[in-house]
Amino acid sequence: VTLGARWTPVDAAGLYVPGGLAAYPSSVLMNAVPARLAGVKRLVAATPAPDGTLNPLVLAALDLAGVTEIYRIGGAQAVAALAYGTKTIAPVDKIVGPGNAYVAAAKRQVFGTVGIDSIAGPSEVLIIADKENDPAWLAADLLAQAEHDEAAQSILITDDEALANAVAAEVERQLAVLPKEKIARASWQQHGAVIVVRSLDEAPALADRVAAEHVQLCVTNPDGIAARISHAGAIFLGSHTPEAIGDYVGGPNHVLPTARAARFSSGLSVLDFMKRTTIIGCTAGALAQLGPSAATLADAEGLDAHARSIRIRLNR
Repeated sequence: VTLGARWTPVDAAGLYVPGGLAAYPSSVLMNAVPARLAGVKRLVAATPAPDGTLNPLVLAALDLAGVTEIYRIGGAQAVAALAYGTKTIAPVDKIVGPGNAYVAAAKRQVFGTVGIDSIAGPSEVLIIADKENDPAWLAADLLAQAEHDEAAQSILITDDEALANAVAAEVERQLAVLPKEKIARASWQQHGAVIVVRSLDEAPALADRVAAEHVQLCVTNPDGIAARISHAGAIFLGSHTPEAIGDYVGGPNHVLPTARAARFSSGLSVLDFMKRTTIIGCTAGALAQLGPSAATLADAEGLDAHARSIRIRLNR
């Protein structure tokens, strides 16, 4: 018996690039680079163009990533165009990239017609910190998520009440000078949390319950705690590894599972743009050994033609 598997890239991938309230050239690279490495032949970008113009940084990132097919279209209609095609846009096989709630809902509806990366929700960070931390650093890390969206979530878990109070005060101080203060304050007030535990030994179980997109371990022994966390999109080890470094140049992809999806899914990678085809081959002797068992199972399931397609070869 010959058994094997072959990995091949999808023929065409659509990259949704936000361009409404904010433009993210980093997301272009995070989506396009693994697709190129996978060997995808056709990369298509769809991005909204407020006032008819495209963000020059987004265009530069698309050019660097080798994306030459770019359409000025955004929202749910862009997802539909990529999935079903139009007179000017040929359909793709997979759609990736972040977007608002309407884009996420559209991706959910076209799944099955095309593949998708995930149903992305608001960004989130969970920070586990001991007392050996600068409250200003931790506050800045919490607000780095809060400024994304009013629905973003920032959580601090610590075993030191004095640190918890200092961080909460520092958040307020930094909010007052943050350009996106309105968005970040709404996020912090509605979804932020500071949790004081009796011991940091309790933190990994809480982290697994949250299954956050980003988990920062600002502790003396980050590797020890990381080993006890099973559900996280990405883990950032130590106080000198802010989540923002992963957003841009740290290495791992910043397209990560949100809304507790880290329990069953992973961040975007080259494999998301590839599919596996399994291969099997039987000689006459191998079929003679395996065939009777397969035919018996077919009989048990009432699939007579299945059984016959095997036995007709065994009875020659």
